[in-house]
Amino acid sequence: MLNTSFLDALAGKPTSYTPLWLMRQAGRYLPEYLKTRQLAGSFMDLAQNPSLATQVTLQPLDRYDLDAAILFSDILTIPDAMGLGLHFIAGEGPKFNYPLQSEHSIKNLRTADMSKLQYVFDAVSSIIKALRNNLTVQSQRLPLIGFSGSPFTLACYMIEGSGSSNNFEYTRSIMYSRSDLFEHILEINTLSVIEYLSLQIQAGVNAVMIFDTWGGLLSQANYIKYSLKYIQKIIKTLKEKYPHIPCIVFTKGGGVWLEQISAIQPDAIGVDWTIDIGKARKIVPNSISLQGNLDPIVLRGSQENIIMQTKDMLDSYYSVNRNLSRYIANLGHGISQHTNPENVAIFVDTLKDYSKTLIKLR
Repeated sequence: MLNTSFLDALAGKPTSYTPLWLMRQAGRYLPEYLKTRQLAGSFMDLAQNPSLATQVTLQPLDRYDLDAAILFSDILTIPDAMGLGLHFIAGEGPKFNYPLQSEHSIKNLRTADMSKLQYVFDAVSSIIKALRNNLTVQSQRLPLIGFSGSPFTLACYMIEGSGSSNNFEYTRSIMYSRSDLFEHILEINTLSVIEYLSLQIQAGVNAVMIFDTWGGLLSQANYIKYSLKYIQKIIKTLKEKYPHIPCIVFTKGGGVWLEQISAIQPDAIGVDWTIDIGKARKIVPNSISLQGNLDPIVLRGSQENIIMQTKDMLDSYYSVNRNLSRYIANLGHGISQHTNPENVAIFVDTLKDYSKTLIKLR
């Protein structure tokens, strides 16, 4: 039996509580994840092993009362499948052997070879089977979220060659000096993301999310020109091909552009903690769901503050929408690796219990 609360919230159907999942819910804050990664040998060895990727996808579901699973993978699998040579260095993060730092390399860029990403689609099938058979999840079967990075965010890593930059100055200098080359990268990335998410859908995911992690670095005009325009093309194409699959868009730092993001008509918009969730609800049309937006660092604070901040977040949304409809609780970005797993349980339990109380009061 499928737990439909997450999908119901995306569709605007009533729920008896606020559904919840966490960005990076499978990751380094969990001791069981660290053991599995050690067994795999490296992050890429883990991500490219469908059996182990399934295992870590399910780990947080055994601990917490979550309402969706998200595929364990990385947004940089696409440029890796373009031949850029992705690897991870401990303490430094992702690196590319062949970044796009010449006109020749950019003009010769081709769409990702999806055969090199078969391990991702195999992982989707494996996770779906595990969820269906309830092998480890001690609850109803949960829907699975697939994902990709946005064309702009992928371009940032592809040009810089690593994820160590805080503002991607070199990337933006190319954007300003050679917009023709920059837009070529974005076009190639867009085609690759469309095919990548399509194949995830065909493998069985129930919803997809586009992570525009670095779109917030841009001015409004450049955000629309170099990020949102390409996300819109992805959303439009996927909705034409798979109208039954919800699409979620998350731009970190994108709270100032909620009207513009709403205009491309995603099924849901993820927001970070820099905008009040109640204010966001007033801006975004009621036909679009919201997802977010507790500051992840709250989970590294006191248990009393976690409870207070969680209730404040729900109160803010409830002040605008007394049904708590079209709302999926989440963090405003990925969970920190230094988070105490017990604090996550406090957040999850408080969110579920308090949202039930508010819904009964409506």
